[in-house]
Amino acid sequence: MTERPDKRAIASWAFYDFANTIFSMNVISLYFALWVTVDHGGEDILYSIALSGSMLAVAISAPVFGTISDQTGKRRFPLTLLTIVSVFTTALIGEVEQLWVGLLLFVIANYCYQSALVFYNGMLPSVARQSNVGMISGYGVALGYIGSIAGLSLVEPFVTDGGRSAAFLPTAILFLVFAIPCFLYVKDPSPKPFYVDIGQSFQTLKKTITDASDYHVLLKFFVVHFLILDVVNTIIAFMSVYAHKVIGFDGKQITSFLILSTVFAMLGSLIIGWLVKHKGTVFSYGLVLWIWLTALTLIVISPGETLFWAVGPLAGVGMGGVWVTSRAIVVELSPPEKIGEFFGIYSLAGKMASIAGPLLWGSVVWIFQDTQTLKYRAAVGSLLLITIATIFLFNTLKKQIQTNSAQIEQ
Repeated sequence: MTERPDKRAIASWAFYDFANTIFSMNVISLYFALWVTVDHGGEDILYSIALSGSMLAVAISAPVFGTISDQTGKRRFPLTLLTIVSVFTTALIGEVEQLWVGLLLFVIANYCYQSALVFYNGMLPSVARQSNVGMISGYGVALGYIGSIAGLSLVEPFVTDGGRSAAFLPTAILFLVFAIPCFLYVKDPSPKPFYVDIGQSFQTLKKTITDASDYHVLLKFFVVHFLILDVVNTIIAFMSVYAHKVIGFDGKQITSFLILSTVFAMLGSLIIGWLVKHKGTVFSYGLVLWIWLTALTLIVISPGETLFWAVGPLAGVGMGGVWVTSRAIVVELSPPEKIGEFFGIYSLAGKMASIAGPLLWGSVVWIFQDTQTLKYRAAVGSLLLITIATIFLFNTLKKQIQTNSAQIEQ
């Protein structure tokens, strides 16, 4: 008889999404990008390099962390340690004046934040059954976007009084406070002696990637996942810059736009989570891709503020939906003993996208640097082309995913 999931553990796991999206929204999506490009007059490419550099470090270490997750069964301690380091370095950003020091602190903070997600995602099977993993993942994503709204609302008074530099300390404190329940109540299912062969980590990664005869459907999905996260992560990082420099939004309008998109992300994650359970992962993921195609088209063609406001709800639903559906597909396609390892590769695909996407954006903006706002529309246009390619590739995988997930479940 299957043991019933611990409701307190489920809630605590979901609250970590609440905590970490405060960091994602306040630091990555809003304040740090503008701190670099507006407050310090830095070029977009500087933020691109800092973001991509931190993601490169994550991409290198993610296989090791995935192996630690599997071989030791210990996920809570690494999650706690990485989160605390991220919190500390985030708090320091607002205390420095030099642009290069702030960029370095951001690299460390973002590296630890992103690396912690390998262990966090690996906890999902221990708090959810196969039949409700989509719904519980949806709860986490929904709480995460509630956290984004709370983070924006609670930190804004500090920014009003002290400027964007005053945003980072309260953001760090909020991140830590709301992560604590996950540290306390989500237990490691079967802890083993803490021994990890780092060399074997990369050997395991190589074997997993090259063993296409066993996992070829999942590996093809990781390519699709890489492409769409190229789009999503770049929009997350640079939309505030686009809204300010192309559409002409001021600080309050950008905050309102992000809150609007966040509300729809919360609703969308619940709706998409429901669709995952009742219509399946394939239908739900395909719908999310088409939502992104529509949102990017509106971004490119928006002549001013009025049409651009419609992007917020669409991008919000697409943002919430992509995490719900992708997590559920990975769980569906993964053998139980490979969950942590495959979530390491899942993380690797996402982080590689976060290397390529920002560099693509920064490069396009740099190439068209003499075209005023056209350079930003060209950057979004490149993301639109990637989305079209992603939809095409996913359509070729639909039947294979359905067949393979049924075999894994049996």
